[in-house]
Amino acid sequence: MRGHIRQRSEGSYEIRISIGRDPGTGKKKYQYETVRGTKRDAGQRLAELLHQRDTGYLVKPGKVTVAEFLRQWLNDYVVTRVRPVTAQGYVQKIERHIIPALGGVPLADLKPGHLQSFYGKLLQGGRLDGPGGLSARTVLHMHRILHNALSCAVKWGFAPRNVAEAVDPPRARAKEMKFLSPEGVSRLLEASRDSIYYPLIHLAVYTGLRRSELLGLRWKDVDLDMATISVVQVMHCLRGGKVIFQEPKSQRGKRQVALSPVAVLALRDHRARQEGTALLLGATLKPDDILFSNPDLSPMLPNSVTHGFIKIVRRAGLGPVRLHDLRHTHASLMLAQGVHPKIVSERLGHATVSITLDTYSHVIPGLQEAAALTFERALGRADRHVTEKAAAPLTLTGAAEKEWQKSGKTGNAPKGD
Repeated sequence: MRGHIRQRSEGSYEIRISIGRDPGTGKKKYQYETVRGTKRDAGQRLAELLHQRDTGYLVKPGKVTVAEFLRQWLNDYVVTRVRPVTAQGYVQKIERHIIPALGGVPLADLKPGHLQSFYGKLLQGGRLDGPGGLSARTVLHMHRILHNALSCAVKWGFAPRNVAEAVDPPRARAKEMKFLSPEGVSRLLEASRDSIYYPLIHLAVYTGLRRSELLGLRWKDVDLDMATISVVQVMHCLRGGKVIFQEPKSQRGKRQVALSPVAVLALRDHRARQEGTALLLGATLKPDDILFSNPDLSPMLPNSVTHGFIKIVRRAGLGPVRLHDLRHTHASLMLAQGVHPKIVSERLGHATVSITLDTYSHVIPGLQEAAALTFERALGRADRHVTEKAAAPLTLTGAAEKEWQKSGKTGNAPKGD
C-alpha cells in the first residue's frame, strides 16, 4: 500500500505513507501526517507527499527548521548560482538577522505573521552596531532573500507554500541623487591632487566608471593612442581580504568608453609615475598590471579607496559625497550639456536607456524645455500666421456682440472681421 487516509474525527484525517524498510530490522517504515479539512483536502495532501517521496524530497513535517533549510539552501543553491560577493551578502544577512530571529521555527510551521513581525522589528531596532532600525531598503532585501529561499523550499518539497508571498514588505524610498557641480569637481580634484587616489578620482569623474570597474582596469585595457578604455573585468574583495577579479554582471557592463584629451593626459602622467615606482622596486610595468595600485604596486582595496575618498571630500568641504556620486556627476553633467541619453547609457553600462532616464530624471525637465525651444526655432517663420493671430486684438461677431450689449458693459464691443 503506497498511502492510506483514515478519518480521526470530524474535519480531521490521518495520512499514512510507506517510506521503505528499516535497513537494520527490515521492517516497513511509515510516515504519518494529520490534515484538518475535508477528505478531499487529505487526498490532495496524500498525492503531494507521494510525489515528494518519489522525487526524493520527502521530509517529515516539523523536523526541518528555518535555520537548517536556509543553510542548506546557501550551500546547495546560492553558492553555485550567484557571484561570490552576492553570496557573501546573503550569508551575512541570513546569519546575522534572519536565523537569530526565525531560525528555530519549524519550516512547516512558518507563517506570514512571523515574517511581518520580523520586518517590523528590523525597522524599529534592527541595527547591530547601535540603537535604531534598519532602512526599508535593507529589510526589503531580506524579504527578497526569504522569498527566493522559500520558493526553493516549495520546489524541493520542504514547504507546501511560499508564505513570503502573503507578506507586504516595506517600500524602499529612492535614494537622494547627489552630484557635484563643475565648481565642486574642481575643488575635489584640487584637494586630491597630492593623494595616491587622484588618478582614480580623476578617471571616475571623466568616465563614470564604478569603483569595482576602476579597480579592475589593467594597462592592457587602456589604449591611450585611440583614447579608449575597455571595461572587461571588475575587482571585489571578499571577507578575509581575498581579492577576486571577474567579468561584469551583464553583457552591457562589458563596454568601451571613450576618453577625453584631459583624461588621456592624466593617465599618461599616471603611467609615467607608476613606471618610475616599478623601476625603483626593481620591476617593470607589464600589460597585465592594474592601473590603480598602492606605492608597493599591490592592488588598492575597495574599502581603502572609499575611506581615502571620504577624507579628501572632508578636506575639500564638499559635504557628504560618496565615491559613487562621481558616477552620478558624470552622467548628470553630460545630460545637462545635451549629450544624448543613449550615449550616456552606453558609457555607464546600463542594461537599457530607460534605466538612465529613470535614474537621472532630475536632469530631464531642463532637457524637455530646451527641446521644445529648439523645435520652435527649427520651424522658423513657417508657423508665422499662428503667432500673428495670437497677437491680434479680440473680435466679437453676431450673437456674441449682442450678448456684449445686453451685459451693459461700458465701451464698444470688439468689432468682427
